[in-house]
Amino acid sequence: MDVYVEEVGAPPIPSLRDGWRVAPIEPGAEAVAVVHDWMNRPHVAAPWDQAWPYERWAREIARQAEGEHSRPCLAHLDGEPVAYLELYRVLRDRLAPLYPYRPHDLGVHIAIGDERNLARGLGRTLLRAVAEGLLAADGRCTRVVAEPDVRNEPSVRAFTAAGFVRTGEVTMPHKTAALMVYPRTQEDLPQW
Repeated sequence: MDVYVEEVGAPPIPSLRDGWRVAPIEPGAEAVAVVHDWMNRPHVAAPWDQAWPYERWAREIARQAEGEHSRPCLAHLDGEPVAYLELYRVLRDRLAPLYPYRPHDLGVHIAIGDERNLARGLGRTLLRAVAEGLLAADGRCTRVVAEPDVRNEPSVRAFTAAGFVRTGEVTMPHKTAALMVYPRTQEDLPQW
């Protein structure tokens, strides 16, 4: 790669529309308690495997907030928190060696917090808005990726409905993941 890691900044915070807003979580913020609560709910705890105590989540949010790898955020719809997001730079992530990434590729992890917001189309609407917002926020980024567990069929369906393309599978230490890619153009899909 011709680009040095230091030249690629932290993931941007995308500007969204249609009532959506993404806000970074600051260490010690009230939002840490929201994330802790959501991560301990069965529908999130199973796929994320991070049903940690509050103190561990507080440390995790602080660690992410001070680095350039990942940015912890809450996604709000009409002012109400709906989802926890981690926006990340692939070149600093364990995903990087598993597919032919580009230096400015961005990734997203998502957890819809409240069970009442599942199966309502909010996930796919948010994912499309975040992908488009990230591409707009970083003109050098040509694709946004995600790696849901292949067994998490609702998540894979939501990414597909949002316009992500399943380009293959990658084996990670804790899961086999579907590599989902939202490309700027069809030519930006990874070639394996």
